[in-house]
Order: sequence, then C-alpha cells, then structure tokens
Amino acid sequence: MYFWFYMFFILSKILAFIITPIVWIITLLCFAVFSKDEKRRKKSLRWGLGLLLFFSNSFIFDEVVRLWEVPATVQSEMKQYDYAILLGGMSVHDVELNRVQYYRGVDRLIQTIDLYKKGYVKKIILTSGSGRILKPEMKEGLLMKPYILNMGVAEEDLYVEHESNNTRENAVMTKQLIDSLQLKGSYLIVTSAFHMRRGLGCFKKVGIEADHYSTDRYAGPRKFEFDHLFIPSVSAVHDWNVLIHEVVGYITYKLMGYA
Repeated sequence: MYFWFYMFFILSKILAFIITPIVWIITLLCFAVFSKDEKRRKKSLRWGLGLLLFFSNSFIFDEVVRLWEVPATVQSEMKQYDYAILLGGMSVHDVELNRVQYYRGVDRLIQTIDLYKKGYVKKIILTSGSGRILKPEMKEGLLMKPYILNMGVAEEDLYVEHESNNTRENAVMTKQLIDSLQLKGSYLIVTSAFHMRRGLGCFKKVGIEADHYSTDRYAGPRKFEFDHLFIPSVSAVHDWNVLIHEVVGYITYKLMGYA
C-alpha cells in the first residue's frame, strides 16, 4: 500500500507542476524569446501575455471559483448535529520552533470550534494524518489535538483519526472509526468551500451521509472596485493554482471511483 501511495504522491506532484498556469505562461514567454521563427515568437508572446492578464485578474478568478465552491451555510438556518467531521490539511509542524504553524485553511478549525461552543455540534471528529512521504511521523491530527483541547473542547467530545493521508483516506478511516466506536447520529462535514465537493463525494462513497459547512471561501461578495477589476494580482495567479489543482483532483477521484 505504501508503494501505491508513494507513486500516487509522485504522479500528483508531476501533474500539479504541469497544470500550473505560471508554468504555461513562462513556457510561452520562453518560446517568444528564444524561438527563431518570427511568427511563432509573436504568437507565443500574445498567448503568454494574454494568459498572464487572464490568470492575474482577481475579478475573473472570483467569478470562476464562485461556480465551483459549495455555498456556505447560514448558522441561523442550521439544525443541531451530533458530529462535526473536520478535515485536516490546515497546518504543519514547525520543527525549529516545535509548534504547529497554521495556514489559511485554519478557518475550518475556527469555524468548527465556533459551532461546537454555540451548540450546533455536540462532538468533533478530526481526520488528518501526515500526507507527507518524507515525514510520515508528523501526523496532523495528533499534533493539533492539544491545541483543540486548549480551545475549550472537552476531551470526551473529541475523536482524532490520524492515519489518513488524503481525502479518500479521510473518508475511509473516519468510517472505520465511526463503526468501531459505534458513533451513531447526524454528521456535518467541515472543510474549505473549494474542497467541499471532493470531501462530500468521498464520504458519501463510503456510506456517510452528511450535510456540509463550507469555510475559507475564496469568492465573497462581488466587488466592482477598480483594482479588483483591472489591476493584475499575484495572489490571483496563486489562487488559480489552488482551484485548478482541486478541480483536477476531483475529476481524478471521480475516475478512480473515490467520489
């Protein structure tokens, strides 16, 4: 199993490199500089600059990601759930400082704690292992558990699955944990809005019917401000990487029967 995980990991990294917009742009601009064919040089330059303007436009990105993200849920319209299933992938262990360092996705955790303290969810299931070939011992679930308890979650209300390495395994191993402990009730999946399609698909595939609570949205209210509409943004290029990677991941999971 380790071999197949390793191969899947390597292939996913290669694919992630190939589908990155900045790679396309740099390749085209290199053709424009080094090609000896004048017609090809001009064509490559036009395409390179065109893609750069497209992928650096924040408004265009917002409109596209809005179509992909699963809409957020209004708290006042929610019912109470027995379990919130919190997907990991929001932190890394800082070896030098010996502490957890959180990324943007930590909104998943903050929103889950908020739901717990307001009584919308009774218990929390955190599912997250390592997902790293070189450091399999750095299991996010175990590293985050003390932080979550310090945030006011009672230890008897927190379950941690720390062996999964990707979204597919999140679902499979959470199902195993639920079955082994006979945790019965209603479930709410909490993850980033752009990742929710894949998350819901994987959990449904293993037999866990759950509602969703999208967090960490990229597409907020529409903005018609000048800089948002016209000024190129480096962050937009980065955000496109995230979106394209997720869409390709979702399609791959569909083809493999994981979601």
